[in-house]
Amino acid sequence: MLYPLVLAALLFAVGLYGVLLRRNAVLVLMSVELMLNAVNLLLVAFDVQLRDTLHTGQTLTLFVIVVAAAEVGLALAIVLQVFRLRSTVAVDDLDLLREPDTAPRPSWSGHGPGEVGSARGEVGPACGEVGSAPLGEPERAP
Repeated sequence: MLYPLVLAALLFAVGLYGVLLRRNAVLVLMSVELMLNAVNLLLVAFDVQLRDTLHTGQTLTLFVIVVAAAEVGLALAIVLQVFRLRSTVAVDDLDLLREPDTAPRPSWSGHGPGEVGSARGEVGPACGEVGSAPLGEPERAP
């Protein structure tokens, strides 16, 4: 029983080291998987040691494997989307939740969304006037 305990402790320690000190999101995911595999090893080892007739440790191991597979699929999809938006998967650089290239929408004469004009009859720029370029496109001189 000593060998599985030592091996699981080493696997968990390496995984914890990777989670705490790695900066790449993919390596952090791999470290989490190492930690989950250490737990799986302990579950199976204790199941064999206790000679459980229902094989509860092996059943829980299957559940952990299923949850880990779902976690990896979802996490890799998130990492790929973050890489497309930010061109990096460094965890230290991902401290903002907003997209990096979005600018706040300009408001014409201080009106809220959906309002056109005010009590004095003001409206936003009409088509063809300076200042009527769609958001995100530079205005061009006529």
